Amino acid sequence: MVNVKIHYRHNRSSLMNSILIQMTLLMACGAGWRYAKPAGLSAEQTRQVLTTVVYYLLLPALVLDVLWTADIGWHSFQYTLLGISCIAFAMLCLWAVGTVFKFEKRRMGAMILAAAFPNVTYLGLPVLEQAFGSWARSVVIQMDLFAVTPFLFTIGVMVARNYGVEAAEKSRSVWLFFNAPPFWAAALAVVLNLYGIVAPDWLLGVLQKMSAAVVPLMLFSLGLALSWQAVSVRNVPYVIPVIIIKMALMPLFALGLVGFLPLANDYRAAAVLDLAMPSMVLGIVFCDRYRLDSSLYAMAVTVTTLISLITLPFWHGVLSSIR
Repeated sequence: MVNVKIHYRHNRSSLMNSILIQMTLLMACGAGWRYAKPAGLSAEQTRQVLTTVVYYLLLPALVLDVLWTADIGWHSFQYTLLGISCIAFAMLCLWAVGTVFKFEKRRMGAMILAAAFPNVTYLGLPVLEQAFGSWARSVVIQMDLFAVTPFLFTIGVMVARNYGVEAAEKSRSVWLFFNAPPFWAAALAVVLNLYGIVAPDWLLGVLQKMSAAVVPLMLFSLGLALSWQAVSVRNVPYVIPVIIIKMALMPLFALGLVGFLPLANDYRAAAVLDLAMPSMVLGIVFCDRYRLDSSLYAMAVTVTTLISLITLPFWHGVLSSIR
């Protein structure tokens, strides 16, 4: 029995290492594009086009494909509770550190966003799908659309406004951010799911083909977003608390909290690992808009993403040992 368990853990470890090698190579292609600039296209131009296509077309197709047939119910609320609780915990931790050391407001706002909001979709989706199977896509989508993104576009925006300055002349309601294709796709999918409407084969085929393009484009875009130019010595003291909270304390808190939720072991592991992802790339948009320290946030994204190549196998091993 002991040998079986050791062999199982070894296989799990090898699988995670193989997954991260694949993810790293795809991100490296994006990072290489930043320096090579094929056809004269910069990383920023390429990333804007790719992320727009993913956000407005391919991601809604994935959301519709997954949630239409997903098991939506009480456990969906548990993902919401787990995600929001962990994000709030990380925010509180960073706020406490920033208050003690009296960080400048622009830095404080960027650090809170970087420490609190994980990259649950752009990195979480490929990692969880490969590590656990296609069923984990439902965990990622529900964690993102029912917990992380709503919290980002409400409390996250309020934090950015509090610590920064509104760059736009006229302030927009935070609720306008929900008027977006992924949320409309989610609402439609939930309605179709609850009413038991069966999708025709031709439509499922189209959705699945579009969904298949999401993961490689997300990883390539993530590689485009990483830049060593954002890394500076002066930001190191501010990035360290983000790393500790984001990569260690937040997953540890999630691991403790999920024990109180009646989720199946595999779903618990997937949810916790999704919350152990590095800082969300989208946060740079809020830093630019509210004039927070964008360079600090960009460095946090780059560093936590690289460190995640070490921490994700660690957390996966911890979660595998208690499943």
